Amino acid sequence: MPVLVRDGTREWRRRTSAEQWLRFLGALGLTGLLVAAVSAISAQTTWAFILDAGLQLQDLALRMFPPDGAYSVSLFRPLLDTLHIATLGTALGVLIALPLAFASARPTTPSRRYVRPIAILLLVTSRSVNSIIWALMLVVLLGPGMLAGVLAIAFRSVGFVGKLIYEAIEEAPTLPVTAMETTGAGRAQALAFGLLPQIMPTMAGVSIYRWEINIREATILGLVGAGGIGMALQASIDALRWSRVSVILFAILGTVVFAELVSARIRRGLG
Repeated sequence: MPVLVRDGTREWRRRTSAEQWLRFLGALGLTGLLVAAVSAISAQTTWAFILDAGLQLQDLALRMFPPDGAYSVSLFRPLLDTLHIATLGTALGVLIALPLAFASARPTTPSRRYVRPIAILLLVTSRSVNSIIWALMLVVLLGPGMLAGVLAIAFRSVGFVGKLIYEAIEEAPTLPVTAMETTGAGRAQALAFGLLPQIMPTMAGVSIYRWEINIREATILGLVGAGGIGMALQASIDALRWSRVSVILFAILGTVVFAELVSARIRRGLG
């Protein structure tokens, strides 16, 4: 195995017997874990459905085509609602993430012992809960509608945006902030004019990228009653209107592709 020597070069050395046994036991343990996982999944799988999946897919495709083109006119408002949910949710998520990012970063946190762990815990909690889970809880609390969708997108975005911004803060040079404080500037002034300009490109790029992700996530929140085109999709599936389902799927695909093109264009402009 390659190891570093004092002059920085690498040389090959034979593993010891203990190292070889340790690698063997590790590989054996991983193999056993994989076999146990496959066995558990196989025991809970109804293979008759798996074997019949091809015929069911063919039947479903025949029901979905030709698409109901006239129905596409009715999708303008649900698509617009989906864009509103993603955009407002992203904006709200960024507003919540910014103070948490500054509280999480070592150079800017008010207290590394108390404030920073709480801020990091909030960011981790946001990332750990999927947006559709947030939507399920918010629909129960607030009722079905776009508000639940906006808040679900926002709460999910907080952890993603906050983590990347606080990492950018920690990686930014601290010399400009220190120099401004030395010349008599206050802490807030030093951060606003010495640190913020350094992380603004990262903030903008992360926000645009998260908006693109949220467009995709907003399309399915309607399945649990959180507004947008997902509600139309769920209604069509429940009514077995498969020709409408195909139109909705094409509309979702077009919306996602459009969002990715817009996001890529804006990020190139920022770069």
